Amino acid sequence: MNDHDQTDRSPTTPTRGLILGIETSCDETAAAVVARGSDVLSSVVSSQVDLHARFGGVVPEIASRAHLELLVPVVAQAMVEAGVASNDLDAVAVTHGPGLIGALLVGLSGAKGLALGWGLPLVGVNHLEAHLYAAQLEHGEVLLPQMVLLVSGGHTQLVLVDAPGEYLLIGGTLDDAAGEAFDKVARFLGLGYPGGPAIEAAATSGDPTAIDFPRAMANSGFDFSFSGLKTAVINHVRRHREVATDDVAASFQAAVVDVLALKLARAAAEHAVAGVALAGGVAANSPLRERVASDAARAGLQCLVPGREYCTDNAAMVAAAGWYRLVSDGPSGLELPAVPGLRLG
Repeated sequence: MNDHDQTDRSPTTPTRGLILGIETSCDETAAAVVARGSDVLSSVVSSQVDLHARFGGVVPEIASRAHLELLVPVVAQAMVEAGVASNDLDAVAVTHGPGLIGALLVGLSGAKGLALGWGLPLVGVNHLEAHLYAAQLEHGEVLLPQMVLLVSGGHTQLVLVDAPGEYLLIGGTLDDAAGEAFDKVARFLGLGYPGGPAIEAAATSGDPTAIDFPRAMANSGFDFSFSGLKTAVINHVRRHREVATDDVAASFQAAVVDVLALKLARAAAEHAVAGVALAGGVAANSPLRERVASDAARAGLQCLVPGREYCTDNAAMVAAAGWYRLVSDGPSGLELPAVPGLRLG
C-alpha cells in the first residue's frame, strides 16, 4: 500500500511537514507552501478585485472562470518560490467551505487532481478555521486560551480557541457582517470597491465624532448587528445632503470599530483568556488594529494581529490549518465535498 493511500484516515505526523495549500473560496486564487503549520516558504495570491470592481461586488460566475484560468499558474509559482517538488510534499490542503460553490469546486477539483496524481493525502480545510491560524504565521508562541475576532465580508464572529482544532463560537452576526456593511456604505457614498480600504482612505480626512451613529448591541451579549448602522448612514446622508463624505466615512468607521473592539474586550475578560487575535479581511483596518492592540495591552493580554497580506484570503493559512488537521485527523479522502455553508466547529 502506498504511504499516502487516500483510504488511510488514521492521524499521522509527516517527517517534513510540507503542505501545499490551495484557496479559491471567493475572489482570490491562492496557493502556498508551509512547513509544519508555521514556516511560510511561499504564498502567492492572485486577486480578482479589478474584475469585480465595476460591479460593486463579487460576481460568482466571473470568480469561477477566473479561478479556472489562474489556479494552475498560481500553484506552479508557489512551488517554484518555495523551491519544492511534488515528492517533497506531505499533503495537499484545500478550502472546501464555506464560500461560493463554483469557486470552491474549482479549487477542490484541482487539489484532488494534484493529490491523486502525486500520490499525496488530501486534507479539507474549513475557511473560517484557516483564518484562525493567520496571525500565528508571523508570531512565535501563541498563548491559549485565546479569543479571536474573525471579521470579514461574510462573517463577524467571536471564537474562543482552547487548543488547535478546539473552538467555541461565542457570538456571530445577526444580519450584515462588518465587511459587508463597509462595502454597502462605500457603494452608497460612491467611494468604490472594495469598501473597507475605500472607507478607511476617506476617513483619514474626516472627523470620527462628526456624526453620532448608533453602536447596536454594544453592551448586550456577544452577537453583532450592522444592518441598522448601514441604514442610519443612508438616512443621515439623505436628510443632510451637505454633509461631508469624509466625515460620514470616519463616523461610520468609528461606530464599527467601537462595537467590534468593545465586544472582543468583554468576551476576553469574561472567558479569562491569555490573549486575543484578529482575523479576516476587516482585520486590515488600521483603527481596528490600533484599538485592539491598545485594549489588549491595557488588559495585560497577548495580542496577535496578522500582517495585512494574511488578513485577506490566502493559502498560507489554509496550509497551516491543513497541517494540524492532517496530524490530528488524517487525510480527508477524495470524496471530500464542497460545502458552501460550512460552519466553524
